[in-house]
Amino acid sequence: MRNKIIIEKIVRHADRILAYCRGVSYEKFSADAMLSDACVFNLGQIGELANQLDDDFTRSHQEIPWRSLYGLRNRIVHDYDGVNMNLIWTIIAEDLKPLRDNLSKIPE
Repeated sequence: MRNKIIIEKIVRHADRILAYCRGVSYEKFSADAMLSDACVFNLGQIGELANQLDDDFTRSHQEIPWRSLYGLRNRIVHDYDGVNMNLIWTIIAEDLKPLRDNLSKIPE
């Protein structure tokens, strides 16, 4: 039950980012500090939540890049000013929706 709740929270954070960035170009994203800060914050939350999942659960769902999620969280938290916004945008534009969809398919 605990893992299910965490996955639901991760999906909600992903949904927020996807909603914030719907129809937004990289130029707008990188020029809008409030937008980019909100997205980076939510990506950090996704990583933090991913680290709270049980080891058995993450081992049984290796199709999800759990270590990468937490690694991104560490980069965001420990070097916020050095976060590469091109990388953040690539994650949002290319990786986030498939991740969200895969998480939604995990059975309860």
